[in-house]
Amino acid sequence: MERRIVLLNCEAGAFGSDASQFTRQLVDGFAANGCRAEIHLLDGRQVCAAAAYHATTTRRLVIGGGDGTIAAAAQAIGGRQCELAILPLGTRNHFARDLGLPTSLDEAIRLAVRGRARPVDLGRVNDAVFVNNVSIGSYALMVRQRDSWQHRTGLPKWLATIPASGQVLARLRFHRLRIATERPGDPVVTPLLFVGNNRYSLERAALGSRSALSDGQLAVYAVARRSRIALLWFGLRTLFGRADLARDFVLVEECSQLTVGSHASHVEAALDGEIRRLRYPLRFESMAGALQVVAP
Repeated sequence: MERRIVLLNCEAGAFGSDASQFTRQLVDGFAANGCRAEIHLLDGRQVCAAAAYHATTTRRLVIGGGDGTIAAAAQAIGGRQCELAILPLGTRNHFARDLGLPTSLDEAIRLAVRGRARPVDLGRVNDAVFVNNVSIGSYALMVRQRDSWQHRTGLPKWLATIPASGQVLARLRFHRLRIATERPGDPVVTPLLFVGNNRYSLERAALGSRSALSDGQLAVYAVARRSRIALLWFGLRTLFGRADLARDFVLVEECSQLTVGSHASHVEAALDGEIRRLRYPLRFESMAGALQVVAP
């Protein structure tokens, strides 16, 4: 029986409280597909090192977790021959959703064992890899506040987002940035800079999703400077697919590389929903086809 290395982030949103029962379910699921699962339970900080270690000895590595977990694994195995199979166990699983992965655990296991890998892009900022996006400004602050609310109150992530968003609006600040793509750019003042790994839809029917993950492009959106009320209205309109590219953004562009500068030395950014402290200038690039991922 073929062996599969399975790295699980036991802090992932869908992991559950009974680790032994969940592990048994996985072992049985892989066995039903002709594989012996060698399961390693990790916390989020251990995923990157574990993926790097096992990628040298296996041709396909199974990772269970959310977007942050997948990004940590991609940091380790991007550009290598090792294939990545995903069990979507996070809260939102944006990357898995855009890949078209099944949400059923049994179906995800079947795909991880029997599916074929295809190349998809990764994004990189300085020395950090991301699979979805990087945000600077109000979203990164919201993530920081949300995590604080979760730690203090035990609220689930989605509920902690509500008071965190209110605090962000109350403390809203604007960032003066120099953004250069393939050509020099003018200074931009924005409450939120968003850099996506390929293009994100702003249309109502497909809001926040990507139709392609292999175009080799970064999608850059800088929100226009507005009052608190105007930004709240912008957020509501965006949720309903009513964002106006000409009015709501000071920059909308696609490129394979860009550099973001500032008078500040560092910035807190949200990489795939995880807060990282990055040093300016921020050097972004699309790593076209860098990850071999098992997908339909």
